[in-house]
Amino acid sequence: MYVVENTNTKPQYNLALEEYLCLRAIKDGSQFFMLWQNEPSIIVGRFQNTLEEINAGFVEERGIRVVRRNSGGGAVYHDLGNINYSFVMPDSSGDFDFAFFTGPIIQALAKLGVAAELSGRNDLAIQGKKVSGGAQFRRGGVMLHHGTLLYDTDLEVLSQALRPAEDKFQSKAVKSIRSRVGNIMPFLPSPLPVAEFQARLQRGIQGLTPLTLEQDALNEVTKLENEKYSTWEWNYGASPRFTERKRRRFPWGGAEAFLVVEEGAVVECSFRGDYFGNGDYEPLLSRLLGRPYTKDEVAKALEGVDTHAIFSGSDAGDIVALLSPEI
Repeated sequence: MYVVENTNTKPQYNLALEEYLCLRAIKDGSQFFMLWQNEPSIIVGRFQNTLEEINAGFVEERGIRVVRRNSGGGAVYHDLGNINYSFVMPDSSGDFDFAFFTGPIIQALAKLGVAAELSGRNDLAIQGKKVSGGAQFRRGGVMLHHGTLLYDTDLEVLSQALRPAEDKFQSKAVKSIRSRVGNIMPFLPSPLPVAEFQARLQRGIQGLTPLTLEQDALNEVTKLENEKYSTWEWNYGASPRFTERKRRRFPWGGAEAFLVVEEGAVVECSFRGDYFGNGDYEPLLSRLLGRPYTKDEVAKALEGVDTHAIFSGSDAGDIVALLSPEI
């Protein structure tokens, strides 16, 4: 497995670099590991409605960058007190397997005297405090697993920059976020500067071979940065038009459906949420659009649809419950 040294702290560039590594892995079968940092930014999940995830006034006032990533899951806050890690490997499991990828991170933290454990579907926790969240993206037989490691992050800014869904935190948003998350540094036997922590963490990952990217590769990364990750169309996009909005939270994540109903039939449908999936809604939409908007017709539309591939962890009953009208 190659380790890519990256000192760039611009989120648009770093997400472009991740995508380049995925594309390269698809071509030649390479495997990659990378540690990296972003200047203050919010990284939004692939399927989320950006404006609903951020405290827009606070973000603009602070100059916090907002960028969408390829993977699903929820929005996260990054700053230079946070370290991100990425694995790019063959997609051998065919499913979203977080334990496989978080294992090496847990082991590396253990070598530093920190006892972390997998918590929930995709988090790492230390003594009940969430210190890391992970997300995954599958493409062309390759899996990208990446995650945050809150080391010495400004948790006050984090709590004000993000706007969590009301159904995810039952109490007030700022209080809920602050109570759930923590930094790794206080749990170390002796505090380390963030750069030293990052260096030791990398040494704790076995089997890495250093790789310096050639200029042609860097040019491709810059092209992706400019043409995709720096654009409003990718990072915000137009808010979906809808006449009906449905929201539910499931064990596999929160999901929203935005439906346009004309003359009693569903003519448009789009989805947002912090779930994981393949992003291909066509098998569902081809069955749903044009049908009368009733519970029975929604259930008929989903018969035989593999919703697990679209919304990882779901079954058809979950999506029927999400989409069905109240009456």
